[in-house]
Amino acid sequence: MHLLISLSVCLLLAVTAVAQKPHPCKSPPLMVGRASVIYPKGETYVSERFTYDALGKKIRVRMEGVEHNHSFYEDVLMLFGEGVIYQISYRNKTCTKKPLKVPFQPIEIPQNATLQAQIILGSSSGPGQGLLVNNWMGEIPEQKVKYFATFTEFGCIPVSTLYLTHKDGWLFSSFFNILVGIDDPQDLIPPDFCDTTKPVDNEQVVTDFFEALKKN
Repeated sequence: MHLLISLSVCLLLAVTAVAQKPHPCKSPPLMVGRASVIYPKGETYVSERFTYDALGKKIRVRMEGVEHNHSFYEDVLMLFGEGVIYQISYRNKTCTKKPLKVPFQPIEIPQNATLQAQIILGSSSGPGQGLLVNNWMGEIPEQKVKYFATFTEFGCIPVSTLYLTHKDGWLFSSFFNILVGIDDPQDLIPPDFCDTTKPVDNEQVVTDFFEALKKN
């Protein structure tokens, strides 16, 4: 009997250990939040407010920042399912509509990612003083991109990402104030004055996911 109890305890500990091992994960399909982004060479800094819909394959990003000491503001709606990207200006009531020829990439840790470490941001001295996160690294061969990503252990919420691209160098993002769900579905619908907008010529087709997220 003692042997069976000991065996049961060992099996329980083994299962618990497997359950605690971090695994690649996918973020909630509906999120809103903010991000700070630094583009290659530190020449561009951007503060973003985003709405993310993985179910409908839509992303809305409102960004303001500084590039080469000049401030800018951009409002971009990406409809991956329709293959369209809008640059929106409420001030001028205008839209620029471009073909978007790139597959939607959900916010997730790919299955082939490598776990670097599981750490606590902040302190582990007391409850609520720290955040348990996982650090991952990997590569997207078809885009020649290497990435380093930090996501929360519980909820799979992005904390930070660093992408190293063959064409542009590094792209660093830090995420904060993220809420699960979408508070305003209208964010993902083009405004009325975009209805009459005609697509620009094919020379301005957006074919790179990272280019779509950058200031155009």
